[in-house]
Amino acid sequence: MTNPLAAGSLDGKRVLVTGSSRGIGADTVGYFAEAGARVVINYRNKAARANKLADSIRASGGTAITVGADLTDPASVAAMFDTISAEYGGLDILVMNASGGMESGMAEDYAMLLNRDAQINLLTTALPVLEDTARVVFVTSHQAHFIDTTPTMPEYEPVARSKRAGEDALRSLIPQLEDAGIGFVVVSGDMIEGTITATLLERSNPGALGLRKEAAGRLYNVSEFAAEIVQAAVDPVPENNTRYVGDVTGFTAV
Repeated sequence: MTNPLAAGSLDGKRVLVTGSSRGIGADTVGYFAEAGARVVINYRNKAARANKLADSIRASGGTAITVGADLTDPASVAAMFDTISAEYGGLDILVMNASGGMESGMAEDYAMLLNRDAQINLLTTALPVLEDTARVVFVTSHQAHFIDTTPTMPEYEPVARSKRAGEDALRSLIPQLEDAGIGFVVVSGDMIEGTITATLLERSNPGALGLRKEAAGRLYNVSEFAAEIVQAAVDPVPENNTRYVGDVTGFTAV
């Protein structure tokens, strides 16, 4: 996939992508770096992967730092932004990519803790670090965005509802963000081939990915979806603060 951003188009910009040591987040942070941005690679427990990605970016002439943080731990999040402030002096783009809830061995309320509570804490903690004219991008799925009107797979429903709860809570902050000159965009995509979530869904519900692909016509892959995220960070804020990626046929508007 070709980077949708021109080389040098983000020179001087500072970008944090949460959950960016692998998958969609890694491709997203890579595109930003190629466009000249100074990037922050955030990870929870994949330090080796994060450092390898940062080394690759630096080897290509880019600027990258890695900062480990458990987003469900407010103290850890505060320390992350302290590091960003010390290293970069602030942020111009915040991509809220990290999410979860299908992992095994987690508490029953983990999905809501990560996908709603942690996201609100992340953004409110980031506010003093975000420059005016900054952009915040929240990454979600059609299955979560439309969950109030369109049922999803039972295996994914708790995650979908927690993601929608997080989106609603973040949207309530839009007036405050706009007063500060900060743009907010939700990027909603269909199931993405090659992601951990798609793998876990397929494992718990064999054939689910194929059925969704057949219904949608095609599904985006990781690099294609990452390209849409970086584009959302620089394009004008769309109507209803929402950028839809891929087919929405079969989903009923909230």
